[in-house]
Amino acid sequence: MSRLESFIRRMTAQRDILDLVCAEVANIEGPVLELGLGNGRTFHHLRERLPGRRIVAFDRALAAHSSSIPEAENLVLGEIRETASRFIGIDAALVHADIGTGYEDCDAVTSTWLPDLTARLLRVGGIAVSGTPLDHPQLQRLPTPPSVPADRYFICRRV
Repeated sequence: MSRLESFIRRMTAQRDILDLVCAEVANIEGPVLELGLGNGRTFHHLRERLPGRRIVAFDRALAAHSSSIPEAENLVLGEIRETASRFIGIDAALVHADIGTGYEDCDAVTSTWLPDLTARLLRVGGIAVSGTPLDHPQLQRLPTPPSVPADRYFICRRV
């Protein structure tokens, strides 16, 4: 599969999953945390799907399109592992983590800290969506929509 086709499949999966979970997240109290703002596409999508909801975005550096930059108080720059740790206990309704690199060695390192961080950011009953697996005893894996290929994206609930 070409890299372009892979990107399209990833974006389609991301959209389908976010549309699915946003309907549920709308009824769960707490902020939304976007781990990996990037160019801001997902932030913009979440803002449209969850109007009025506080969305805090994290990234190493600001690279988002001007229409997709959160307010200064909801933008946290620096190493995500460190900056997001300061939000442990915030009881997020949703944590979306799109910080995979596509390089197995780098993503393996992320997998050593992302699941625990995600579990500690979420409220009980909150939802996590990630491009990398979130194997953790407090995160129960949920099924993805039929349109999403197996192991392309992951949905979990904090138990």
